[in-house]
Amino acid sequence: MSLRILVTGGTGYLGSAAASQAAAAGHDVMGVSRSAAVRLDVAELAECRRVVAQVAPDVVIHTAYGQDDWRTTAEGAAHVAIAAGESGAHLVHVSSDAVFSGQAPAYDESAIPDPVNRYGAAKAAAEVAVRAVLPAATIVRTSLILGPDSFMERLVHNLAGGADGVLFADDIRCPVHRDDLAAAVLELAAERPAGMFHCGGPDAISRADIGRLIARRDGLAFDRIRIGSRASFGPGQQLDLRLDSRHTQGLLRTRLRGAREFL
Repeated sequence: MSLRILVTGGTGYLGSAAASQAAAAGHDVMGVSRSAAVRLDVAELAECRRVVAQVAPDVVIHTAYGQDDWRTTAEGAAHVAIAAGESGAHLVHVSSDAVFSGQAPAYDESAIPDPVNRYGAAKAAAEVAVRAVLPAATIVRTSLILGPDSFMERLVHNLAGGADGVLFADDIRCPVHRDDLAAAVLELAAERPAGMFHCGGPDAISRADIGRLIARRDGLAFDRIRIGSRASFGPGQQLDLRLDSRHTQGLLRTRLRGAREFL
């Protein structure tokens, strides 16, 4: 069944992939952002209401966020949820493992957020707002997103080329490939289940080891990259943060590959 889909953050790394895959699958897709042809600043409630009402989507996929921008990340999610609810659209809200501290051995869908930084707090607030406004919304938590021209791949290439910086050996995540994540988000958008879903990869791996895999694949001089410790920055660091996605993976047709496989 063809859907009319609105993607916020449609020019971003995940949003553009979701929009492209949706269009290829025959859906009627519009990607919006602050820089897209159809502009939307989700920090403005009136803009959200106007754009969502004009597009009249069946589903809104909300990927827009600002790393250090509370209004975009937290308030923006509430605004998109309000606009989607008023238009009768189903909302798929993309959240993050940043809502967790990393103090627990792993985090499944029932885990309670305990953020330790401003971004994590904003994403946790966004989840609360979405659930309050639209209890039937689909919330997708994910981990480090990798793929062609991702921030991590560019960083590794730059560091191997002599740029200043470090990869942490004690910063562990469950990376997911952008294309796998986009496909999973679209599958959930079509099925419209309510609740929390985790879409991280099955491999728990450090940023240093991710860099080593990228360097090996691309023929880079990994020995030129400095390895460090995030723990050295003091208390309150997210270190070993493992997103347990086994329950969601069991529900999906889309397979979320581990970093050791796709790298």
